[in-house]
Amino acid sequence: MDHFLDKTHGRFGFSASGSPALKITPGTGETIGFETSDEVYAQLHEFHDMEKLTVGINPVTGPVYVEGARPGDALAVTIHDIRLKDRGWSVSLPGSGALQYVMGEEMFTRRVPIDDDGVHVTDRHTFAPLPMIGCIGTAPAEGSNSTIMPSTPQGGNMDLVQCRPGSTVYLPVMVEGAYLSIGDIHAIMAEGESSFVAIEAEGIAVVSVDVVRDLNLRAPRVETADEWIFVGLGDPVQESIRRGYEDMFHFLVSDHGWDRGDAYAVMSAVGHSQLGGPTGSAEPDPLHPFSAVGAVTIHRLPKSVLAGPAAGTT
Repeated sequence: MDHFLDKTHGRFGFSASGSPALKITPGTGETIGFETSDEVYAQLHEFHDMEKLTVGINPVTGPVYVEGARPGDALAVTIHDIRLKDRGWSVSLPGSGALQYVMGEEMFTRRVPIDDDGVHVTDRHTFAPLPMIGCIGTAPAEGSNSTIMPSTPQGGNMDLVQCRPGSTVYLPVMVEGAYLSIGDIHAIMAEGESSFVAIEAEGIAVVSVDVVRDLNLRAPRVETADEWIFVGLGDPVQESIRRGYEDMFHFLVSDHGWDRGDAYAVMSAVGHSQLGGPTGSAEPDPLHPFSAVGAVTIHRLPKSVLAGPAAGTT
């Protein structure tokens, strides 16, 4: 890799305040390694007590100032590799996640070895690693965005399995330089993240960065080898779904010149929708900081429909 930011550059917010950890020129193909930290999970495993933590939850490494990036542009962050270390963690935080009531008030933690055989989730279950980035984003125009919840138009803790090697994540630029930060690597995660923490792991995300001029995104999107994925954010969940589908529609009609009826019909046939990560899209109640408000949804469009003389249809 061409540049490396170790985990001492971890911060607990997406912000343009302060000095960037690195400045880069976009579009060169140079790679940046973002090392992430699992210290909070190691301490939870040791103490089983949130009050004894000496570190914060979910730091992001950075930020990186991208020369020439300006409001209205988008960052195109291509994920080339995610290098895991030798352990991960399964943790149940009381009061968080879809399984909070069945797991109860006692904190559960488990150290999960990672080796050449895979991710050893139990004594009987070893899975091939499927590493992904849980938390990736740029700085808001003012103030600071959380690295825990909610997800925002600039990204954040979206917990999308599609943020994996081979994918490109497109993020709105709200300030000069964008201020990109990355954290929260997972060794493997089921879609929807029932546990709220997946199999967390320390590692290094290796990415390159380019700038797309005047894309004016209102939410992140992800490009994989086979799909375009549009992130919906809204409260309630129906609003999130509507916004994600609208972005897909405008992608076809405005960006690719499709007939509105064609876009409508094709989306009805192959535009799939599902829940994204569990972090919500609106600020949580301060008295219940791990209770999500609103929803993150994803909306998946096969790239194959963009091919051919009639936009992939006959």
